[in-house]
Amino acid sequence: MHDIRAIRENPAAFDEGLRRRGLPPASPEILALDADRRAKIAAAESATADQNRASKDVGAAKARGDDAEFERLRALVAEKKAEIARLTTEAEAQDAALRDMLMRIPNLPHPDVPEGRDEDDNVELRRWGTPRAFDFKPLEHFDIPAVKPGMDFETAAKLSGSRFVVLKGAVIRVHRALAQMMLDTHITDHGLVETWTPVLVKEDAMYGTNQLPKFAEDSYQTTNGWWLVPTSEVTLTNTVAGDILEENQLPIRMTAHTQCFRSEAGSAGKDTTGMLRQHQFEKVEMVSITTPDSSLAEHERMTRCAEAILEKLGLPYRTIVLCTGDMGFGAQKTHDLEVWLPGQNRYREISSVSVCGDFQARRMNARFRPAGGGKPEFVHTLNGSGLAVGRTLIAVLENGQQADGSVDLPAALHPYLGGKTRIAADGTLA
Repeated sequence: MHDIRAIRENPAAFDEGLRRRGLPPASPEILALDADRRAKIAAAESATADQNRASKDVGAAKARGDDAEFERLRALVAEKKAEIARLTTEAEAQDAALRDMLMRIPNLPHPDVPEGRDEDDNVELRRWGTPRAFDFKPLEHFDIPAVKPGMDFETAAKLSGSRFVVLKGAVIRVHRALAQMMLDTHITDHGLVETWTPVLVKEDAMYGTNQLPKFAEDSYQTTNGWWLVPTSEVTLTNTVAGDILEENQLPIRMTAHTQCFRSEAGSAGKDTTGMLRQHQFEKVEMVSITTPDSSLAEHERMTRCAEAILEKLGLPYRTIVLCTGDMGFGAQKTHDLEVWLPGQNRYREISSVSVCGDFQARRMNARFRPAGGGKPEFVHTLNGSGLAVGRTLIAVLENGQQADGSVDLPAALHPYLGGKTRIAADGTLA
């Protein structure tokens, strides 16, 4: 959410940030609504003062027996009371409209984010690993013989419809091992605190991390008003909602492994085969809560945490910084990690790591008290995938596939699989 005072003080800078995102100016409409709202508040305050004065004079007129003045003042009091009620109601409606308007406008990009229109303008920062040279045509994950017995889309469609999958046997064991390895690495090597959170949340939590109001159609809501989380960013970030933390409590670094739910309303026709884009999936999420002056350094640190998982698995990847036109709604700056998928012969996103500045903190009213004294300030929030478990499974299967239909598994997973090192062509662990 945006600071209305900052928009009042420098509307040109606000509109320039929107221009960099490819959006039209918004400050004239915002400031017009804000000015009208403030004028009604001032008018209500003036009417209240008039009512108070008239109320005092009513008693005096009654005491001296001036019935005409008494009736005039009593009518004035009633008039002012009605005026105050009307102005207050109108100001409250405009305040709600202004809040809704500000909540639907995306975060402004950090100055060092490259300007661009779409994914073609993203900038590659670095690459790690060399894609394997196959002496046969590599298959997509769902066509690999070793995988087919353990990846059942037909049964999932019978149970739930499209974009669901039933995993079993060796494939689900590898999936579970991946999640466990990610958590252990983040806890032991990266100093993140494992956290278990609900997957059903109240509406306020979805507003706090900017899923609402703009992206309601992308998530699922239950009949009693709960929302299914699209990622545990929602719950982890909202653990500090409404809090005033001490500066020495920061940074707070958390990780969680949860089910995630997305309607994928805006992705019709995309990645409809395989399990690349599902309505229900698992992710190991990372969230950091920091002071403003340390959030960019924390962004780099979190990116390295995600990169370390891919390196541990020996999966070639590249890291890119998203341009202004391709960033997510709540981000100031985003790094995407794209893993090499030989079955598609291309890099595909497997993690997004974003710094949001105080954009979410304003929505949640999450602040900290500076160690040197002074008024509480808004914290900065960051989130990132560390990693998407299903997409990591896809990458492991495709990069490890062999000519005989089997799949060699990364050494980092062997301890989590009882020493097993591969999925045989018949779909069993060996």
